[in-house]
Amino acid sequence: MQTHSVLKYGFRIRTRGGVLVDNLLICGKDESEARRKLLQIYNDCEILEMRCQQVSSGGRGGHYNYEDVVDLIIAR
Repeated sequence: MQTHSVLKYGFRIRTRGGVLVDNLLICGKDESEARRKLLQIYNDCEILEMRCQQVSSGGRGGHYNYEDVVDLIIAR
C-alpha cells in the first residue's frame, strides 16, 4: 500500500475577542483551503502566523495517533 501525504497548516491567531490561539493545526490540500476552514471556525480572526508541514501516513503498517485519524477523516 502506498503512503499518502497530507498537508497540515499551523496557525497562530487572535480571535475577535482578543484571545491568542497558538499551534492550531488544520489540514488542507492548499493554503487557501486551510485559511477558508480556519475562517469558518474562527470568524473575523486575525492570522498572526502560518506555517506548512507535510505529514506522511504509512497505511496499515504505519502507526497512527488520534490527531492523524481525525485529520484523515476531516480531509475527505
